[in-house]
Amino acid sequence: MIGSVLLINQLVSYVTVAVYVIKPTSQQLNELMGRQINQLFIDGVELTAENPTFAEALRAKSRDDELQIFTPKQARENGVEQAVYYGFLSDQMSEQLGGEADVRITSGEQYLVWVRPPQAPSIWIRIPLPGVSDSNISPLTLYLLVIGALSVLGGWLFARQQSRPLRRLQRAAISVSQGQYPDPLPLQGSAEVEAVTKAFNQMSDSMKQLEADRALLMAGISHDLRTPLTRIRLASEMMSEQDEYLQQGIAHDIEDMDEIINQFIAFIRTDQQENRVDCSLSELLKEVAEAERHRISELETDFEPLPELKLNPVAFKRVIGNLVENALRYGNGMVRLSCGQSSEAVWFSIEDNGPGIPDDKIKDLFQPFTQGDSARGSVGSGLGLAIVRRVVRGHGGEIRLSNRIGGGLRAQVSLPLGAVD
Repeated sequence: MIGSVLLINQLVSYVTVAVYVIKPTSQQLNELMGRQINQLFIDGVELTAENPTFAEALRAKSRDDELQIFTPKQARENGVEQAVYYGFLSDQMSEQLGGEADVRITSGEQYLVWVRPPQAPSIWIRIPLPGVSDSNISPLTLYLLVIGALSVLGGWLFARQQSRPLRRLQRAAISVSQGQYPDPLPLQGSAEVEAVTKAFNQMSDSMKQLEADRALLMAGISHDLRTPLTRIRLASEMMSEQDEYLQQGIAHDIEDMDEIINQFIAFIRTDQQENRVDCSLSELLKEVAEAERHRISELETDFEPLPELKLNPVAFKRVIGNLVENALRYGNGMVRLSCGQSSEAVWFSIEDNGPGIPDDKIKDLFQPFTQGDSARGSVGSGLGLAIVRRVVRGHGGEIRLSNRIGGGLRAQVSLPLGAVD
């Protein structure tokens, strides 16, 4: 819209200046030059012994030292063929001289007007225009440049003023999507933008309060559950040797419940922005691989040196550990860890050789309390991948699951290089 308005403004300005400034000026110049030329032919031209040619006779009659008269050959030698023909000037001059005239202009250090008058089509008259040259900017050009610059500057300032609150709103929306809740945004911009900003502030405040309430609720439930679990654990340890098999089952169930509670707590944590330090994903992968090597019968690694990123190392070790645990749980003994770098991101992947997942079920695995189908089993609370995606997105990255060609599942995590600090 702004571009269209500026274009219309330029066209109107050009037409206005051309009609009310350039056209009257050119008519006045043509009228003055036409009067000069008519003076040469008022009383006719007589050829004499001293002036045997028509051009020489006109030169002798001319009282203007600036006005020069050439034969066709002399005109060509002085550059008439390089001059530019102007139709509207020729039409105006034809009206002044009462016949068909030819007007051309040579530009350079000084503008030269060439006129072939209807009274003597065999000669050329050259009239210089003092004070006009290519080094001088014409009023039309200067006017259009100033108007265009002011219009562009005004449009840029207007667009910037209107888009500034939208950019601020965009950054805040990205922060909320990553689990970070900024302070309320100032109400600036048009009425519509202010209304959207106000609604966003209300939404952000409600989501922050909801997150806090959920965290408090889950923390309370986890605390209340752990108290009776501790009592059950103590009671089971006091059971007789005859009930050892029952004691081991109870202890195993308590460990599973503790793990589920830990996953609940990990899922509701919102402090990923804290404790971020410069660290390398390849080093974190190596640490997890060394720690899990004794559990994995067939471990393959392919690590490349990666640049350091601003990460929460504890959270990302949890991510890597969770993906490795899934590969161990649902695979057939083989786990492959690899990492690399592209032009825009760094990535790492964890692969297994299990039965995989149907392609139409992969996207559902990231939903809380969702597990894979029977091909992958249904162990756990279904929060593992939801926690993983939450941590990865909190760092501006993405996780993608895909089935391997040779069988099994591949989990790849990508983080943008823009996060490098």
